[in-house]
Amino acid sequence: MIPQSFIQDLLARVDIVEVVERYLPLKKGGANYFACCPFHGEKSASFSVSPTKQFYHCFGCGAHGSAISFLMEYSGLGFIDAVKELAGNVGMTVPDDDFTPNRDRAHEQSLTEVMAQAARFYKEQLKRSPVAVDYLKGRGLTGEIAARYGLGYAPEGWQSLQAAFADYNAGQLLECGLVLENEQARRYDRFRDRIMFPIQDQRGNVIGFGGRVLGKGEPKYLNSPETPIFEKGRELYGLVQARQAVRDQECVLVVEGYMDVVGLAQFGVGNAVATLGTAATPHHIQKLLRLTDRVVFCFDGDAAGRRAAGRALEVSLEHLADNKTITFLFLPEEHDPDSFVRSEGPDAFRAAMSRALPLAEFLLAELRKDIDLDTAEGCARLVHEAKPLVTRIAAPLLRLQVIKMLAEAAGFTQAEVEQAFGLKSSPPPRRFDPDNAFEGEGRRGNSNFRGRRGFGKELPRLAPRTAPLNPIETLLRLVVQHPVLAARMPIDLLPGDTPEGSALIAITDAMSVGDLPTHGIGALLEHYRDTPHAAILGRIAAQLADMPLDETVLEPLLNDTLYKLEATQVEQEFLALNAQAREGGLDPTGRRRLAELLVQKEKLKKRPKVSDS
Repeated sequence: MIPQSFIQDLLARVDIVEVVERYLPLKKGGANYFACCPFHGEKSASFSVSPTKQFYHCFGCGAHGSAISFLMEYSGLGFIDAVKELAGNVGMTVPDDDFTPNRDRAHEQSLTEVMAQAARFYKEQLKRSPVAVDYLKGRGLTGEIAARYGLGYAPEGWQSLQAAFADYNAGQLLECGLVLENEQARRYDRFRDRIMFPIQDQRGNVIGFGGRVLGKGEPKYLNSPETPIFEKGRELYGLVQARQAVRDQECVLVVEGYMDVVGLAQFGVGNAVATLGTAATPHHIQKLLRLTDRVVFCFDGDAAGRRAAGRALEVSLEHLADNKTITFLFLPEEHDPDSFVRSEGPDAFRAAMSRALPLAEFLLAELRKDIDLDTAEGCARLVHEAKPLVTRIAAPLLRLQVIKMLAEAAGFTQAEVEQAFGLKSSPPPRRFDPDNAFEGEGRRGNSNFRGRRGFGKELPRLAPRTAPLNPIETLLRLVVQHPVLAARMPIDLLPGDTPEGSALIAITDAMSVGDLPTHGIGALLEHYRDTPHAAILGRIAAQLADMPLDETVLEPLLNDTLYKLEATQVEQEFLALNAQAREGGLDPTGRRRLAELLVQKEKLKKRPKVSDS
């Protein structure tokens, strides 16, 4: 058996969004990500993945669960194999050696070992090449930085890698992209006479290389091809080395070149990463915004830099959040990040970062370019061209602000622009109703789920509940969403004769001994897999899948529900004792208890409820 502690540690390290998007093209919609469900045929996206709850749910077929459940259902893996798959992705070793090895994972591991061996070879060759060392010194790099990023050198010979591998004809060398074959099946090294920049995945494994020519040859940079372990559109150069600096500075800087990353690091700007010779992709944006709340894209100030910035802006729109910031830094045309920091210094570079253009301003500047706003036609054109971009902004408050700025620039009212965009004004906030705090949400009430571009027709509306939840059901929903609330459950008031009450008691007991996972609904479901509580917790989790609870009502809802639970218990005991007194009288203990209950009832009546305020 795999220890439960290992399962919970694994789920705490795994991001379910990253797991699912390896198999499905996810699209951001509000707080969650969506795709067409892989478990049943459909044309509209009803499959929701929640990064905060670490939980997926399909509103069509009802499939739901954790990252482990997804691998089991999607790939047909058993529980043990799914755990091994996830553990391998985050560099964890399952503490049981009696499992059947996963052949695909073993194959990928063998490829990373080949790449690691090549990286060691290139590093050793750098030490032996005065020309390559002089080149790096001429670029202002020290040995410390070269070692930190694992820089190497590929000799100019056609088959230099023969010295690194006993079998130069091994299929893995070709599969990794380290060698090429001509029509006569003769092999030769892909990288020759180049400075080598190892590309690492999030676990630190070398999965590819970028090679820069020392002189003026073409191409200036040569990258590894796509392989089973390397996809350029998903990876960022320097992420492993930058991670701590990004956390410390709460900001990540995205540049275009390998040399920019190491050059900035040489001058103490260690929070830089680079795309791998490609434009920014949705995968890049998602990874960056999961890493930090502030992203600064840095581009050259020429026309090519502006075009690259425009592409980065477009792929960012559907992944924005109101608590995230994306800005754009344009350097003088004569500089790239490496030359700018060497010429002006790190303080000047950081100052330039602080003045980077916010996404909203850059978007409007690009839209206004070449448009004459002194004419009615120009104003109409501005709004017309803005529509396909502005309506893709996922952050509701930012989108509202951009619409206001757009309306002011074009001489329209906000309402006129919203009407032109087919948008409706946000409804006024509802008054808090503790009896229905969980009602009217999900597919029916979540405007972020309906009306997203490219997701087809909206899902059918749910019929409103005819009766409010009872206190135990409400408490269970609260605890499933916020397990830490289990510490406040009155264990003596929880009934054990219903599935909801029994599950709530089990969760409360687990919390009392420090054995309850608190990092998402998915982890909670895995904790109670194959227990009598699995079914009711799965049903509750499915109901809560796209039903965000406003944090501002959490505390009042909890207090009001606990009040109702206590009042109900007191009333039931009072009525039972009172009936007993009428029928045959009570002994002295019963009479004292009846008097205590009467006093308690009066106190409860005087206690203000949230619903009365």
